[in-house]
Amino acid sequence: MPAPAPVPTPSPTPAALPAGTFTLSGEMTQGGWLRGTAPVGTTALTLNGEAVKIDANRQFLAAFDRDSGPIATLVAKRSDGTQLTKPLTISPRDWRIEHINAARRTGGATEAFMKIRRPELEAINASRAQVTDAQGWREDFIWPVKGRISGLFGSQRIYRGEPGSYHSGIDIAPGAGTPYVAPADGVVVLAVDDFSLEGKLLIIDHGMGLNSAFLHSQELFVKVGDHVRQGQRIGLVGSSGRATGPHLHWSLKWNDARLDPLLFTGPMN
Repeated sequence: MPAPAPVPTPSPTPAALPAGTFTLSGEMTQGGWLRGTAPVGTTALTLNGEAVKIDANRQFLAAFDRDSGPIATLVAKRSDGTQLTKPLTISPRDWRIEHINAARRTGGATEAFMKIRRPELEAINASRAQVTDAQGWREDFIWPVKGRISGLFGSQRIYRGEPGSYHSGIDIAPGAGTPYVAPADGVVVLAVDDFSLEGKLLIIDHGMGLNSAFLHSQELFVKVGDHVRQGQRIGLVGSSGRATGPHLHWSLKWNDARLDPLLFTGPMN
């Protein structure tokens, strides 16, 4: 009598993950940011379809451009094949807009200038694409220097209905030669002396795609590869590059989104 055929063992069914939730905090407005923890089992996270880095504890940073629309969507893909979606309401901002009764200057940059500018932009973009071990994104940011605010993030001029570029950072004017400090821990990814527009330019990576740029410095105290700590002196305020007077232009970016530094620090005391 033939032996009975073996009964195939069914593949184990993956255990269902517990119902998941996002834990979020931050400034959910144009130019703002959020820190959060993704649901249990998250293997990949996106914001409006763009990949968001998550650490081993599922913690992450995400942010919203100055011109972000009213709704953003977080999507967490989980190890059991499910996904969780979290719609976010992004509050609009009332930007400082100045209407100018004159035509906007036209003509653009000359080819001679662009021969200088192209490699500068390539260096800036390459530095911002670097991945470091910086953890400053977890911290509450401090002001790099205190003084008169001479330019606000997001402000813009409209020339007879044609919008000009908006201001991509915040300008602080405490006087030439005033030391400024790192607003959060990070790694120096660019430190140059003579860029055509920025002058002495410093870029610090804070991790998770977040970085600070400091323009028009009189002197830089750090070099590429240096790990800096929050509050460490990193340069002196100046007027190098294309600047009408001594000030520190501080800008923040998360990936390609331009952010308002004021939403990271709170008002200057």
